[in-house]
Amino acid sequence: SNAKLFVQDSLKKYAAVIFLNTTGDVLDNNQEAEFKRYIEAGGGFAGIHAASDTEYGWGWYGRLVGGYFNGHPVPQEAVINVVDKTHQATQHLPAEWKRPDEWYNFKKLNPDNKVLLTIDEKSYKGGTNGNKHPMAWYHEYEGGRAFYTGLGHTDESYTEPLFLQHLLGGIKYAIGNNTPVDYSKAKSPKVPEENRFVRRVLTEGGFYEPTEIAILPNFDILVTQRRGELMKYDNTKKTLKQVGFLNVYFKASAFMVNTEEGLLGITADPNYDKNNFIYLYYSPAGNESIDRLSRFVFKNDTLVNSSEKVILEVKTQREICCHTGGSIAFGNDNILYVSAGDNSTPFDEPNTKYPSHSFGPMDDRPGHEQYDARRSAGNTNDLRGKIIRIKINEDGSYDIPDGNLFAKGTPKTRPEIFVMGNRNPYRISVDKKSGYLYWGEVGPDAANDSIGTRGPRGYDEINQARKAGYFGWPFFVGNNYAYNMHNYETNENSAPQDPAKPLNNSRNNTGLVELPPAQPAYIWYPYAQSPDFPELGTGGRTAMAGPVYHMEDFPEATRYPAYYNKKFFIYDFIRGWIKAVTQLPNGDLDEIEPFVPNTQFNAMIDMEVGRDGRIYVLEYGNGWFNKNPDAAITRIDYLAGNRPPALTGPLKVDKTSGNLPLMITASIKATDPEKDALTYVWRINSVKKVTKIPLLKYTITTAGEQEVSVEVVDTKGASTRSNTVSVTAGNAQPQVSISLAGNRSFYFPGKPVKYKVSVFDKGAAIDPANLYIASDFIKGMDMAGANFGHQVVSETMVGKNLMLSLDCKACHKTDEKSIGPSFKAVADKYMM
Repeated sequence: SNAKLFVQDSLKKYAAVIFLNTTGDVLDNNQEAEFKRYIEAGGGFAGIHAASDTEYGWGWYGRLVGGYFNGHPVPQEAVINVVDKTHQATQHLPAEWKRPDEWYNFKKLNPDNKVLLTIDEKSYKGGTNGNKHPMAWYHEYEGGRAFYTGLGHTDESYTEPLFLQHLLGGIKYAIGNNTPVDYSKAKSPKVPEENRFVRRVLTEGGFYEPTEIAILPNFDILVTQRRGELMKYDNTKKTLKQVGFLNVYFKASAFMVNTEEGLLGITADPNYDKNNFIYLYYSPAGNESIDRLSRFVFKNDTLVNSSEKVILEVKTQREICCHTGGSIAFGNDNILYVSAGDNSTPFDEPNTKYPSHSFGPMDDRPGHEQYDARRSAGNTNDLRGKIIRIKINEDGSYDIPDGNLFAKGTPKTRPEIFVMGNRNPYRISVDKKSGYLYWGEVGPDAANDSIGTRGPRGYDEINQARKAGYFGWPFFVGNNYAYNMHNYETNENSAPQDPAKPLNNSRNNTGLVELPPAQPAYIWYPYAQSPDFPELGTGGRTAMAGPVYHMEDFPEATRYPAYYNKKFFIYDFIRGWIKAVTQLPNGDLDEIEPFVPNTQFNAMIDMEVGRDGRIYVLEYGNGWFNKNPDAAITRIDYLAGNRPPALTGPLKVDKTSGNLPLMITASIKATDPEKDALTYVWRINSVKKVTKIPLLKYTITTAGEQEVSVEVVDTKGASTRSNTVSVTAGNAQPQVSISLAGNRSFYFPGKPVKYKVSVFDKGAAIDPANLYIASDFIKGMDMAGANFGHQVVSETMVGKNLMLSLDCKACHKTDEKSIGPSFKAVADKYMM
């Protein structure tokens, strides 16, 4: 009953392990690996009743136990048939055994099970497995032995002689010869210690809305920024600088509209070391509404704009939000993949009586085109809401490779389409060994199901395409959960589309009416806890697809341990986790487990594996449409030997602004895995201070922005660098207060609200003309409970969009103090 005993030193003492009515996830990923090694070493397993209602996210266990629980009727009497009378678990039983219990139905039954007992579905109500409904079985499994019985729900079972003898026989089978397990036969590696993985900050604080990276052969890294800059991190000099610029459309002129267009994606040519070609996906400035894929020469630290070769253009609709996609990746044979979002607005349309409410947007009324994703993602004759697949020729032209969704020349289709039915396929990846395409699909915002009216709640998706296909949007989401068809004039709903034969009858559709069959997602998860993938957690969501790791491609000195060989890495921009996905040889999902779960990342927006076998991460930073001080390129290193110090908290500075002279106190918390003594190297811009304690008191005498950081070094020279904290010296932050006279809680139309604003700024005069005062009110009783995050509630989003459309975001963040207080702190201060 103690999962902590699932380590080799404990497990080796036992010939068998019994799971007695376990449910849910009972082992963490380290314990799972230890249990797997135990079975490989010759250990035994006996599962009783609810043991099949356990570890749904771990396919290896499902095959060990032999199948998963798939519901049950009410407990009742039924007839059990003995199939195998020779086994010690059944040789004492009558041919027909009538008894009461809770009778499980099963799914994902292992075909290698040797069935001992079946249940006669005609003898009770609620069976779903048919004439050969198994109820107990055994099999050899990866060097060990496994026995399972579906009997044993009731307390009375454990005083029933026939059942107890059945159970004893199964346990004896699991024990086998009762000889010590032999761990020399265990082939599966152990989970590497997490503290051997280190997040190295390569460069931080110099990015303004970074979008995607390309790692060059010499480990220099090119970074696109949405506003048009091309940045380069120099791996030799350890410096960051701008090396190019494209004039892009990145800001709407329409009020309260935040566009997502700009310089979106980058990749290097597979033969970059010979031709210096890079590929950029961007939204060129001007009156033409297009996104463009072009090839450029990058040479001598310069993007050669005159070398541009336009490859492909995607027609779009501008001055609206959202969903651009824009990720680029090469597969084999010079085949290039490009993702494009559905270019549709997910928010409720203002002044519309019956809006989408964050379900599938399918409003095809004239003048409402931006709220109809059928015109793009569901349109076979449009490149939006697609993943494009083309073969790049030496001259920069392209051909259509075999295997795309529509053959060249098919009426009302685009032959470049490989995958369609995408909402916002923001980050893609290609496994060059299997040829499979992976992508993260940023999903809709509905927090709750509305099955009787509109349809399912929103899900983000991780998807896998082994071949071309239609992946459902906007008719389906997640595991092909279908949206009801909605009449935006009358608010009436009708039957949803059939995923086997979906029809696009939108007035805005220029393509085929009959679409290919919809493919379900590979992984899907909502805001709430997912019943299918509970290991993915809860909260806001932005799914991203990373690489499939093949260790044989990388040098032994820097690659990750064999445990991660062939695992597929996924990550989430909002939730901040990285997961390692184990796949079966055919690509089917087998298990999802955490990777460096205790390492903090600041909004991961791209991830690539370098030629050294290390994962490089582009971190957008914690602020929208902003130059974030924590935006960075980081690298995840594996250390087989001495490990660097571990930071147990962020760098803290007691003052982030003030008049001169400004005395600050900086502190950090750190430990060393090898218990070495630590030295602290502090940097305040170009000033360097060294201490033996994790504390620095320093007086700043020069006005301006001061960047404070610390590097913690052990006695062997291994080090870890902290986050950077910006301190504004020479100007203290103004103090603002607002006082209300009279009623402070309720707004009544036509009644004046009397207020007074006071501002104090030590050492500076206040110009009343620079004060901006705004007011608002919330209608109704419940809107104050509006959810935040990716969830869209119209009034909440209106306020958020207003803040983002102005310059507030330059000085304020949602939850934490920036130059000014956080928006949350402001809200808390003025809630009455």
